[in-house]
Amino acid sequence: MTLAKDIMSSPAISIREDQSVKEALDLLARHNISGLPVVDDDGKIVGIISNTDVIRYSQQKNVISQHSASFWVSPYTDMDDIASIRKGFEMLHRTRVDQLMTRKVYSTSEETSATDVAKLMNRRNVNRIPVVDASKKLVGIITRADMVKCMANL
Repeated sequence: MTLAKDIMSSPAISIREDQSVKEALDLLARHNISGLPVVDDDGKIVGIISNTDVIRYSQQKNVISQHSASFWVSPYTDMDDIASIRKGFEMLHRTRVDQLMTRKVYSTSEETSATDVAKLMNRRNVNRIPVVDASKKLVGIITRADMVKCMANL
């Protein structure tokens, strides 16, 4: 039987709750991933931050004011609009991760079957499941991509 520890990515790339959204965005971009477990100083899971969380927060805070159907900046864009966009991104970058992360986290242990992990992901409609040890410290992560690789190798 395939277990979570057999398919998880370890160590998981994570971020602390007191770090900035800019640092989270840099990690997401550098590692070409769409979400990160958020941990406290002891390495315990306190949330998840994903590209969806960042986009949702940006929309709520009007980081980019939308004057047209397009977000593209053109040579004809008003300088005030460009300054407004810059201020919005600067505000977003300074925001702490804990202000926009998802606090409800579904995690699993290393000994959980891959089938049960897949069921949890499907039932809760989540794209990633952190894997934790007995003390709830992050030891790895299973993403939907990891599940696809697992299925391909069976």
